[in-house]
Order: sequence, then structure tokens, then C-alpha cells
Amino acid sequence: METPLLQSYLAGAWIGNTPAQILCDAATGAPVASTHAERPDFEAALAYGRGPGVRGLLSLDFQERAQRLKSLAKFLGENKELLYRWSTCTGATRADGWIDIDGGIGTLFAYASIGSNELPGGNVIHEGPPIALGKKGHFVGSHILVPREGVAVHINAFNFPVWGLLEKFAPSFLAGMPCIAKPATSTAYLTEALVRLMLQWGGLPEGSLQLVIGATGDLLDRLDGQDAVTFTGSATTAATLRANTNLITRGVPFNAEADSLNSAILAPDVNTEDAEFDVFADEVVREMRVKAGQKCTAIRRILVPRRQLDALQTRLRQRLSALVVGDPRQAEVQMGPLASKAQQADVHSRLDMLRQVCSTVFDGANLPAMRSVETGDGAFAAPTLLMCEQPLQAEAVHEVEVFGPVATLLPYDDIDEALALAARGRGSLVTTLATRDPAIATHAARRAAVHHGRILVLDAEASMESTGHGSPLPYLKHGGPGRAGGGEELGGVRAVVHYLQRAAIQGSPTMVGAVVGEYVRGGERIETEVHPFRRYFEELRIGESLLTHRRTVSEADIVAFGGISGDYFYMHFDAVAAAQSPFGQRIAHGYFVLSAAAGLFVSPAPGPVLANYGLDTLRFVKPVRIGDTIRARLTCKRKIDRRKTDAQGRGQGVVAWDVEVRNQDEELVASYDILTLVAKREGS
Repeated sequence: METPLLQSYLAGAWIGNTPAQILCDAATGAPVASTHAERPDFEAALAYGRGPGVRGLLSLDFQERAQRLKSLAKFLGENKELLYRWSTCTGATRADGWIDIDGGIGTLFAYASIGSNELPGGNVIHEGPPIALGKKGHFVGSHILVPREGVAVHINAFNFPVWGLLEKFAPSFLAGMPCIAKPATSTAYLTEALVRLMLQWGGLPEGSLQLVIGATGDLLDRLDGQDAVTFTGSATTAATLRANTNLITRGVPFNAEADSLNSAILAPDVNTEDAEFDVFADEVVREMRVKAGQKCTAIRRILVPRRQLDALQTRLRQRLSALVVGDPRQAEVQMGPLASKAQQADVHSRLDMLRQVCSTVFDGANLPAMRSVETGDGAFAAPTLLMCEQPLQAEAVHEVEVFGPVATLLPYDDIDEALALAARGRGSLVTTLATRDPAIATHAARRAAVHHGRILVLDAEASMESTGHGSPLPYLKHGGPGRAGGGEELGGVRAVVHYLQRAAIQGSPTMVGAVVGEYVRGGERIETEVHPFRRYFEELRIGESLLTHRRTVSEADIVAFGGISGDYFYMHFDAVAAAQSPFGQRIAHGYFVLSAAAGLFVSPAPGPVLANYGLDTLRFVKPVRIGDTIRARLTCKRKIDRRKTDAQGRGQGVVAWDVEVRNQDEELVASYDILTLVAKREGS
């Protein structure tokens, strides 16, 4: 059977007809694919991305790109079994593949939701609120974020061929930035299968996704300040790429997420009979087993109180002895091989380094399953647990990372020593602290946050739903300081912002409002005889405003509101106590002012406004006293078309309304935004 030839997809075409490097099945050693020998034209690829790619993505807005991500995620979910078939060749079990494949698809869904719920229409994000730069309100400033007009080069590691691409692609696509993806060669066949599926879907704008199989050649030398580079892999490779002269000279943003010596700390308050003890042991074994320990987030150093060292060793040996290692195609197998023979050689070499300063607590080479697979052509590595008796003196345990199913026990005497040992790794992606004591968690988290990108505080309660030490989540930052690369990925909308350019904007409220796409107080308003709540979504204009009639607040209002709400706070009802307060007299409830303002501006008859679903930026600025007269100004501040329909199929959009409530002296007493769903006309 002929070995499939992998191809690059660049400048709108698949290239590669001549086989080059043979890529082998991690479990059997059989050839599964080959790379191509042709050298890509990276100048043409960059021109394609910066031209048709940028134009195609920016012909859509944030909301439309979010919808595309959702549709793509559904398509990949319907066709994921193809990816699972290729995944086994990388050495991944079905459970390992779930993290990579379903985890990657889930990340697409997550960023589709983030885009829909948190980003505006158009291609400008307003980072407000505006700041008054003049005393009379004629000169204001703010910040905007706009899509860059370059290409994002995503360089990925071998361990997550699907998730690695998708977790970078999703936020860059949402940001409107085309990408060139470069997977690690050893598992590139799975990434190529993914990219072919993504292009087959048909919803990606031309030039928004390109693929490089093999070396990056002179690609980085051709980038400029509008481009960006993201990298996942070893700290050594990250340092080499970061030092590229062109990247430095042209100020090309470079984000690295590097392998690190992550740690897990069993806190001194946890005893062997506590649930947290077993939870901790299970977490350690899982991180050794999943992907055969080939995760940038895997636990490498296990910090344990000296008094608990023997008990934890015993517990870990029991669990490791039960592991079934073998070909991931077999249902009973829990841990597959490493990704390649080269990776196997690297693991053995680094393990030998650690054994010079560590004793062996558990050697998985003695497992029956290991004895059967080690004689084959697969890239298997035995799960191995080491112990370093004097971790403060042994530098190697804080320097040498074995990127496989290997972890080292490090005994400590008190929690501060444990934190100091964890910090000796010079920066990591994640650390876990297993504790029952909130005081220990508080103390440790403050210190650990300096050295680790993510902190999992693990107790029995959290363990019931915890996604685990080694699982980056779309809504939380993934990255870490120092050795871990000093970069950030994911983290919700933060990841999108990484691909946008921030600029300060100054001008009159009217001009700044026009630029940011929303009404800025002090700017030009539109007042008509039609109540803004009577306008359908597509008819409503930014700045359309209503100044209401007045209402005088009486004592009866305060008494009635107290009766309805049950709020009898002394400032509203105790004249003597109120007279001794800074306000000098009784004042109206803040929420009465809010309700009274709604009564002033709401149009009560059925109409396009469907629902009020929240308030933002609410502030009660000045007290409203008995006898004060208030009125409200309602102004259409922002519109977001999320391309959604209700149960009856009617289109709708989100409108944010700026509300100012002022008293008889034109002093601002309350300020807030109301968020409403507003219907579109039928058929629009």
C-alpha cells in the first residue's frame, strides 16, 4: 500500500508531489505518511494572506466570524471519526484523542460563544469608557482595537495536532487575522487531515487558513510589524525563534508557550485518610498516563511533606502498577507510546540525567505489558516515578524535563520550602495545590502566582468537577512566566485582543463616537417625534434620544417603595438618624430612582423592544431627596446584530441604551446602560 504524501496548502493551492521524510505509526513503527520535498514560496503565501486573506476576513464582522466558527465546529464534530483514526497513529488512546480532537472542537464552540456574547458588530472594539480631556466636555479620548493587516504564523508542537491548531486558529480568525499553521512534523498527518476537513467545509474566507508541512524556511525572515508569531514547544526552540533578527528589527509580536517543569504540591494539612490524599495521587498518575506524559502542562515535580513521603510512594506505586500500556487501538490500553522514536530517545536520554541524582521508586519497564511492547518497533516509554531525597541541593530536578511518563517526588519540610522548590523551575504553566485549609490556599496562591501561569487549588469539593491539572480551558489564560515562555494564549476574549492593534483616539464626543461606533456623552444626539422604543432594530440610529417629562419625588413614593421592596433602611425612614448622616435628611432608595426613571422613559404599548435583560455601569451619583424633581434621558448607545432569531423565527438584535437621570438643578443623580433585545421587521 502506497504511503500517503502530505501536502502544504499555500497561496490557495496544495503543493508537494515528491516524498521526503517518512512518518511512522508510534505503536507499530509502520509508515503512515511522508512529507514533501518541495520548498514552499513563502513570499507568495504571505502575499496571499495579507491580500485576499485579510480582505476576506474583514468582509465579515466579529459577529459573522463568530457564527462561522460555530458552523465549523459543528461540521468538524460530525466528521471527527476521520481524525480519531489518524490520532491512533500518534500513539493516542481514545481518551487522549478526546482531549485533542473534541477539546479542539470545543474550543471553537467556546470562541464562537465569546465572539457572539462579548464582541460588537463591525470590526472596531471600543475599550471604554471615554475619558474627558477638557473641562467643558468638548474634547474626549478613548481606545480602540482593530484587526491587524498581517498574517499570524502559528507554530505548534507534536503532542496536540488538532487542539494545538484550533486553539490558536479560533481567536485569530475571530480577530480577523489570517493564519499560516505549521504543525510539528512527526504528527503532521493528523493536522493535515484536520485542515483538509476545514477547507472542505467551505465556509472559510479565501486565504484565512494556510498550512506548512515541513520546515518554515525563510518564513520568519519575511514577516513585518503587522504580522504575528505564536509558538508552542520547547523552551530552547522558543528562545531560538524569539532571537530571529527580523522579528526583533521589525517588532513582530512573538508569543511563546513553552514546556515547563510544572509541579504539584501536597499541602502539609492533608493526611492519608483525607479524600484530598487520594485525589492528589490520582491527579499525579493521570498526568503521567495521559498522552504518555507528553503534555506541556504535565506534572514533573511532586512536592510532598516528608512525613507523607512513604505513604504517597506506596499509593502511587499501587496505581502505576495497574496501568495497561500498549497499542492504543486496543480497548483495554490506558497508555500508548510516545509520538516517535526520536521522542523515545530523548526521553531515555533525559531520564538517565535525572537518575544520576534520583532513586527509582517505580520502574514501569517491569510491567507485563511493557515487556511485550519494548521488543517491537513502537516508541514506548515506561511510566517511571523517581525520588530526589535532597531537592534543595539537586539542580537537575529543577532543570531537566523528561517529556514523557516520568515524574519526581521531592520531599519538603514546610509549605514555604515547597513553594520555593516549585519556584526553582524558573516559571511554569501550572501548579496544583492539594489542601483542605483556606489559609494555606490563600498564602500559597499569592506566592505561587508570581511563578506559575495557572494555579489549581484542589480539594474534595473541586475534584467532583475539576477538569484537572493539565487541562487548559478556553476561558482561562494558558501560559506562564520565565521558562514557560512569558506568553499568554486563550483566556477568553483576551486571546482575541492579542491579534488586534490598540490605538488611542481623541476628538470631540461626536467624532470619537462615530469612530468607536457608539454614542459618547456630549456628542450629537438625534431627537425625533418617534419614541426610540418604537423603532425596529434596523431602523434605530446610534444617538437617537428621548428626554422625558419630569417627576417630583414625594415621601409617599419612599414609603410605598419600602413597602413593596421590604427595604426599610434607616436612610429612607428614620428622620433623626438621616439628619445625622452626611446627607442631612431622608433620601429616596437608589432602586426607586431606577424604577421611577424606567417609568419615565418606557413606552408601555407592545412594540419592537422585546425584553430588558440587564444593566451595566450602574452608579448612583447623587442622593435624591424628598421634593427633588428628576427626569431621564434615554439614548441609543450601541447596537449589536447577533444574527439570532427567537422561537417564532423573528430576527432580533441587542441595543444598549445610555441613561442619564438628573435632578432639577441638572445634576447627574444616576447613570447606567440598559441592555434590551429589539426585534427586526418581519422579513429582514
